[in-house]
Amino acid sequence: MELAHSLLLNEEAYNQLGEVQKAEFIFDWLRYLEKLLVATSRSDVKEKQKTLVEQLLSLLNSSPGPPTRKLLAKNLALLYSIGDTFSVYETIDKCNELIRSKDDSPSYLPTKLAAVVCLGSLYKKLGRILGNTFTDTVGNILKAMKSAEHLSAYAPLLSRLFPCYQDELSSIKALCSICMPLLLCLRVFAGTLLYSHHYYNDRQGPISSALVPSSHPGPSPTRELTAPSRQSTRRVSLEEVLELLGTGFLRGSSGFLRASGDMLKGTSSVSRDVRVGVTQAYVVFISTLGGAWLEKNFAAFLSHILSLVSQSHPKATQTQIDAVCSRRCVSFILRATVGGLLGEKAQIAAAKDICQAIWKLKKVMDAVMSDGNLETRLGSADVAASQHMLVCALQELGNLIHSLGTTAAPLLQDSSAGILDNVISVTLHPSISVRLAAAWCLHCIAVALPSYLTPLLDRCLERLTVLKSSPEAVTGFSFAVAALLGAVKHCPLGIPHGKGKIIMALAEDLLCSAAQNSRLSAQRTQAGWLLIAALMTLGPAFVGHHLARVLLLWKCVFPVSPEDLESEKSRGDSFTWQVTLEGRAGALCAIKSFVAHCGDLLTEEVIQHLVPPLPCAVDLLTQLSSILKTYGSPLKTPSVVYRQRLYELLILLSPETYEGDLSAILKELTADLTAPDIQVAASTFLLPPLCHQDDLLILSPLLQETDHRFIEEQLLLGSVIACGSLEYDPYSIYEKDVEGDSVPKPLPPTLSVTSSAVKLFGVVCAHVGEAQRLLVLEQLLDSIKHTKGARQQVVQLHVVSAVSSFLKYVAGSKGHLGPEEVRRPVLALVMGALESPNPLLRCAAAEAWARLAQVVDDGVFTAALAQVSFDKLKSARDAVTRTGHSLALGSLHRYLGGISSQHLNSCVGILYTLSQDSTSPDVQTWALHSLSLIIDSAGPLYYTHAEPTLSLIIMLLLNVPPTHAEVHQSLGRCLNALITTLGPELQGNSTSVSTLRSSCLLGCAVMQDNPDCLVQAQAISCLQQLHMFAPRHVNLSSLVSCLCVNLCSPYLLLRRAVLACLRQLVQREAAEVSEHAVMLAKNSREELTLDANIREVGLEGALLTLLDKETDRKLCHDIKETLNHMLTSMAVDKLSFWLKLCKDVLAASADFEAVTCVDTMQEEEGDRGDDASVLTSRSDGRPYPFTNPRWATRVFAAECVCRIITQCENAHSAHFDVALAQDLKKKDSRNDFLVLHLADLIRMAFMAATDHSDQLRLSGLETLLVVIRRFATIPEPEFPGHVILEQYQANVGAALRPAFTSETPPDVTAKACQVCSAWIASGVVSDLNDIRRVHQLLVASLTKIQVGKEALSHLYNESASTMEILAVLKAWAEVYIIAVERHKNHRQPLKTPACSEEGVGNGSISPDGLLDLVHADLGTLSRLWLAALQDFALLTLPSEFASQLPVEGGAFYTAETSENAKLHYYNSWALILHATALWLTGTGFVVADPDEGAPHLSRPVTPTSMCQGLSSGPTVKSPEDVYTERFHLILGISVKFLCSLRSDATMESITACLHALQALLDVPWPRSKIGSDQDLGIELLNVLHRVILTRESPSIQLASLEVVRQIICAAQEHVKEKRRSAEVDDGAAEKETLPEFGEGKDTGGLVPGKSLVFATLELCVCILVRQLPGLNPKLTGSPGVKATKPQILSEDGSRLVSAALVILSELPAVCSPEGSISILPTILYLTIGVLRETAVKLPGGQLSSTVAASLQALKGILASPMARAEKSHTAWTDLLRSALTTILDCWDPVDGTHQELDEVSLLTAITVFILSTSPEVTTIPCLQKRCIEKFKATLEIKDPMVQIKTYQLLLSIFQYPNPAVSYPYIYSLVSSIVEKLQEIDRRKPEETTELQIFQEGIKVLEALVAVAEEQHRSQLVACLLPILISFLLDENALGSATSIMRNLHDFALQNLMQIGPQYSSVFKSVMASSPGLKARLEAAIKGNQETVKVKTPTSKQTNNSGKSSSIQLKTNFL
Repeated sequence: MELAHSLLLNEEAYNQLGEVQKAEFIFDWLRYLEKLLVATSRSDVKEKQKTLVEQLLSLLNSSPGPPTRKLLAKNLALLYSIGDTFSVYETIDKCNELIRSKDDSPSYLPTKLAAVVCLGSLYKKLGRILGNTFTDTVGNILKAMKSAEHLSAYAPLLSRLFPCYQDELSSIKALCSICMPLLLCLRVFAGTLLYSHHYYNDRQGPISSALVPSSHPGPSPTRELTAPSRQSTRRVSLEEVLELLGTGFLRGSSGFLRASGDMLKGTSSVSRDVRVGVTQAYVVFISTLGGAWLEKNFAAFLSHILSLVSQSHPKATQTQIDAVCSRRCVSFILRATVGGLLGEKAQIAAAKDICQAIWKLKKVMDAVMSDGNLETRLGSADVAASQHMLVCALQELGNLIHSLGTTAAPLLQDSSAGILDNVISVTLHPSISVRLAAAWCLHCIAVALPSYLTPLLDRCLERLTVLKSSPEAVTGFSFAVAALLGAVKHCPLGIPHGKGKIIMALAEDLLCSAAQNSRLSAQRTQAGWLLIAALMTLGPAFVGHHLARVLLLWKCVFPVSPEDLESEKSRGDSFTWQVTLEGRAGALCAIKSFVAHCGDLLTEEVIQHLVPPLPCAVDLLTQLSSILKTYGSPLKTPSVVYRQRLYELLILLSPETYEGDLSAILKELTADLTAPDIQVAASTFLLPPLCHQDDLLILSPLLQETDHRFIEEQLLLGSVIACGSLEYDPYSIYEKDVEGDSVPKPLPPTLSVTSSAVKLFGVVCAHVGEAQRLLVLEQLLDSIKHTKGARQQVVQLHVVSAVSSFLKYVAGSKGHLGPEEVRRPVLALVMGALESPNPLLRCAAAEAWARLAQVVDDGVFTAALAQVSFDKLKSARDAVTRTGHSLALGSLHRYLGGISSQHLNSCVGILYTLSQDSTSPDVQTWALHSLSLIIDSAGPLYYTHAEPTLSLIIMLLLNVPPTHAEVHQSLGRCLNALITTLGPELQGNSTSVSTLRSSCLLGCAVMQDNPDCLVQAQAISCLQQLHMFAPRHVNLSSLVSCLCVNLCSPYLLLRRAVLACLRQLVQREAAEVSEHAVMLAKNSREELTLDANIREVGLEGALLTLLDKETDRKLCHDIKETLNHMLTSMAVDKLSFWLKLCKDVLAASADFEAVTCVDTMQEEEGDRGDDASVLTSRSDGRPYPFTNPRWATRVFAAECVCRIITQCENAHSAHFDVALAQDLKKKDSRNDFLVLHLADLIRMAFMAATDHSDQLRLSGLETLLVVIRRFATIPEPEFPGHVILEQYQANVGAALRPAFTSETPPDVTAKACQVCSAWIASGVVSDLNDIRRVHQLLVASLTKIQVGKEALSHLYNESASTMEILAVLKAWAEVYIIAVERHKNHRQPLKTPACSEEGVGNGSISPDGLLDLVHADLGTLSRLWLAALQDFALLTLPSEFASQLPVEGGAFYTAETSENAKLHYYNSWALILHATALWLTGTGFVVADPDEGAPHLSRPVTPTSMCQGLSSGPTVKSPEDVYTERFHLILGISVKFLCSLRSDATMESITACLHALQALLDVPWPRSKIGSDQDLGIELLNVLHRVILTRESPSIQLASLEVVRQIICAAQEHVKEKRRSAEVDDGAAEKETLPEFGEGKDTGGLVPGKSLVFATLELCVCILVRQLPGLNPKLTGSPGVKATKPQILSEDGSRLVSAALVILSELPAVCSPEGSISILPTILYLTIGVLRETAVKLPGGQLSSTVAASLQALKGILASPMARAEKSHTAWTDLLRSALTTILDCWDPVDGTHQELDEVSLLTAITVFILSTSPEVTTIPCLQKRCIEKFKATLEIKDPMVQIKTYQLLLSIFQYPNPAVSYPYIYSLVSSIVEKLQEIDRRKPEETTELQIFQEGIKVLEALVAVAEEQHRSQLVACLLPILISFLLDENALGSATSIMRNLHDFALQNLMQIGPQYSSVFKSVMASSPGLKARLEAAIKGNQETVKVKTPTSKQTNNSGKSSSIQLKTNFL
């Protein structure tokens, strides 16, 4: 293909190619040429123009296909516009000549068409230059048009010749847009709408293009419009235009100017096509004028639209079917304009207008109804006429409020609008349609505003009770109640549980009183069952209590036996049977609703009660036909409804429940499906569910999803079938609405019953015996044979649907079809349908064909089926057979995978041939679709066919006319399947792969240029696949530009394809995609639609705008996902942009006054960070990029803000550091950090939190919470000691306050409580008065909830009150926990009240200030906390204890709502538990009674009473019992939670639970309980062990270890206490007779599972081995010491190891002497192991924290009393010696390798042994000798820090009081030390470290002098003095000495001054014996005399500093 990339056509390369490749080559060259011409210089073009023109014209004769000729024409025109125009006339003559040619053969047609297209392109591009050729060309074309059949090909040319012609879709639409008069448009609509209305938006519609002034693209402020006609300048008024449109809607294409005969006779009816077309014209017209225009003219528009279905135009509503369709059209116009174009404020105004219209219509109605004359009253046409207007108005009002959500609250609170009163009053309208519409409107109001649900329900129930004697009221209000009950599932806060009882009682009353008054029987019966059926949707929690009564009613409604039914038949009349059937149908519906919504209640027992009436119901079904004959047509509809209800119920029930009646049911179903009175073939609603979703795409475009599905369904059903409407099945009013806010649309009963029969046939036929199955199938086959004509089509449709349903069911349930005899009739039925003229039936039959093969599951049978299709396809010539069987082959492959390679080759060969059958586009479409299925299912097997298939696809794409869009769509699916099959291989570089790839890209390019939106969608989908497999080869820039152009396409499927592709692209290349989009927007002038405002707000902003307008859920989901991916990868880099985007969305509809009033920040706020961060009000005149975004978009923007903060957390630290951010910003202004936008974040959170929309308030509060948690600790650099958030206190308070008002929903209040506690706990506010503002909100909430569950709002379900109460308690718990922590951290002596007042006065908060605030309410809180915990404990009991739960529920939940309440308890219990534990700890488990009684609770809620109430009797519990209960409550909850941690358990809960246990064990009394109950301790340890094993978080593991330590402490205390008390009791007795306390008793055995110590050891080993695997002998392979390199652990790891070691060192104290011997080896092994594994050399001789911990633990173990206890002394001594040997062995090389252990650590360990054990451990010669050697060796090490540490350790050993220990070391090491000191003396130190070594050495010698015996002391002093004197300097030397020598001089002099007086005699004798020393000393003293006064303090300081710096051990181990 690279050879095609040149300015001139490479003819040499071209001539070497085959036919298909030539076409590809030409197309590729022309595509390249189009780009190249623009980029090439004019002179170069002119140079080669002649050759180029010749080459292009020569291509005209090569029969170019449509895409090629379009490109050819473009290039030719472009070439002349850039180069010279001399030869253009020749070109035009050449084209005209080709057109005039007499050759009319099909092969010459492409050449003629190419010439036509070239002419059109030339005239469009060159315009007036060609004026003189105009006449000839037009004449030529018109002549050709007369003779040619292909008219449509000439239309584009005419559209170039005349400027008005702007549309090239079809000749018809092109003509439409010339003519202003609407009547022509409407006549045209009649014939061609099916094609054209799908494209109406593509060119903004012919009507609107004629009506809207081109000079004024924006909204027109006037109500007059200019017609674009040059002659006339008359303004057309809005009224005229609307009247014109209205006439089209009402009269269609019949003449406007004269009434035709049909019109006058009143027989003509407007076709649905025309009506739907005009409906869409209305929408385009209004959309083009825009939202602002609609807002101004809404009243006029509304009145006109409603008048279309008013009494003044009876044509639109003359039959029920017409009325329903017209209403749908009107609803669609209103929904598409009001719902799509208006912002929220305008929608609220529109809702008021609609309400006004309803009120006016109601007044007219009231006037008619109050007319005294009964005749005129009932005969009046007004009732019927106004009903349709009311239905449309009510439905739109409902939809409007539904979409507004809680933002509609002001509308409903506005009493002047009176919306609720109006809607409720219309509920009494005589027309059932209006009553249902009013009920649905109430449903929408309740879903939008959950707070209105309960009041509305109460109001309707009250009216229903009062007006029980009015038939309209009974039905109207029962509809309303049912609709409101249907709304409950959309309202998470629910309704009070008691409403269920009221409704059930009312329903029973209605049913019981139905028989009392025959005028009301039918209405009351219907109402009663409707209420029960609607009640069932509330689910098991509501229904469980009323189930027995419902089952009783169900049982009573049917006769008990067949005899009773017979006697019933003989009684009654037509009316009673009508009522009976109504009642029974209602009962069936109620049970169906029960089965559908209360599956949990369907136990065996309940099913036993459900089943008995079923046989009787089936009996009645079989009798219906005879009853109908007896009583005539009034029973027709009730009997159909009864049938439908029974079928629907049976479909839901398992077939086993009605086993006995299967035969009777099957017989009825067969009769239903083949009944002689069914005339209507409604294939479009029966068959689509039975076809495969993908296959529907090749059928009617109406089956595809579009934005206009709501009205296009009418065209789908055909003109004789009514579309769905609510009045056909009132019971659907409570069902879950499928499409969000649209009204339920049940079909008429006659259609629904067929649909249900088809479904049920599938189930029943699969469960009857094979013989009966065969019989029924043959009967069905015969029924088709015995009918003729249209009737036969209907029967065939029903029968094939039923059989398809049967096969689908059998395949789904993995059942069997039966023997071969059963296959035959099925095969015959399906085979017949495969050749049916109805395409939908063929499609369903192909699916059934494949299902049949799937069910039979036999290779031979499958092959036979395939062979049948092969034979048919080879022989048949008709399109019907060919399409059916080609799809059958594809379906076979889909369900059975690759059948075999031989079959695959045959299939592919046949489908290749069929797909080239240009005489029948249908055959091509079906064959190609089938081929795509085969490619998909064959997978890698298809590789061999890939190349020829691709060639075929490209050839067809280049040659099939674009008018056959369906062929192109199938080609697109084939290409997509092929790309998927080739997959990653497309990345290859081989020639064959690169050819395949460029062909794929070429195919995509052809499809992208296709005018059909679905083909374009396929192109995008193919490019998406290509980008996934070969991203380098897809041009991202052009792909993104294609996506942006189609982003706001009017076609739903195209938009979906665009978003699906974008979503994939941004996952990998978000930044590139965004840049390409912005570049495109800047460079392009017209391509982008106005909607996608990419230039201003980037692709991200365009997507947000689209999200705001989009209604399709899948599309909205994709937009959100795309934005989330973009945000994740780009938000940090484009921070300002993203924040501005979110701010614009949130601010676009915010209440600015509210923002300003709390904006109490400093004026100079703008100086920090960006100036852009300061919000300005809209008065600056700049328009916002987002106009009135809906609440859902604003919620998404608020969520994006939270995501941005999360993204910044993982980025640069400067995002949360003001000083650093400002510095970096100064260095480079492009740097951007989140902390600089804090003001914006707070404002956005504030705007969202104070909005009218509850969902937005929740999002705003969540954002505020995130901001507080993330920014609370960030300091404010300008005001040290303050944090950055402090200045926003007012904003936070103002955002929270509205959430605590009485009308706020509980979920918002609960969220606000969470924010309050986070704000107080964050410590941002330092002033107690400021804290009080937010604290006061919590205090108010506490007061509100104290009254318990009864007092809170009755608007919602009781579980909502539970949620609010627990949220308040949780918030207080968090505040209390923080207050206690702060108090602990700053624990100070108690201040006097005066001091604390002064502190408050100064505005600072004392650590106790917060605690004091909480203290006031602590009495109340503690009681409520305990009550909540008790509730939680009860609710989490296993189900087998359900009977023990209190009947009336707990303190904060009712028994009925316990399931819903559980969730709220799960969210809150952990912090409440922690707070309660802290409170109990704080009171030491002692509570003063007076405080208990202070708050007044409506009833006691302390667990003390344990659900018995205080009045339960005289049994008053002792404090001990109360403590025990509380202790076990907390412990029980904790253990239950920790021992079975669910995967969704939050870190917060686990941590809080462990902290609660810690707090509990902080005080003696609970410790004594744990200590005395060993089993409890072991259980707790096992639970903690499991926590450590299952949770990797270091903080959780540390908290667990802390609890373990406390348990061990408790056990120690217990053992000590027992020993003490035993000693006291047996004081006189001998010590030997005392029993042994502690684990191990006399034997020393520890039993796993029964031993506390063993459990602890397991847990500690688990921790240690995880951090240091080398400790596990199994891992290291040997029990001894293994040479491994020591390692430094992470900070968390070190802390865990240290904590475990602390616990290990405590264990011996819990054991008896024998027990301690058992565990000692393990403890020593682990402790020394940690020392060995982590003894790393650190700079400065420091010890690592783990080494320090192991030394500390070692010291604790060695000092244990057990080492000296009589029974264990010997064993301990042996074991400790072994341990010391192990440490000594660490020095020695193991396995020939020398370990790099830290000598100081090991020496310190040896010193610990020497000093902490009894002398006999370390004084045995062999050990002592080795220890001394280690010290000697270490003294020789050159590292000064090691020497310093060694001296320090020796100092402690030398000072040891026992001479047996210290003397050997002194004897062995003193001489070395003296030598070292003398060496320093000789060398004269030059470094500080040498000075320190000297000082430490001298200290050692001085210590020796102190401990030496009197007779040896003089010798030691004699050694010491010369060394000290040698460092003294005389007066001269002192002046010039270095600082180190001076320090030495001072040190030596000071020591000499101390030694002199201490040992004066020795001192004197030494001085006397060596005069030199004496002279030196005297000179030094003399030289020092003057300065000594000044110097002494300094030298002291030096000394001290020396001392402090040299002792760097963190802990005193010795």
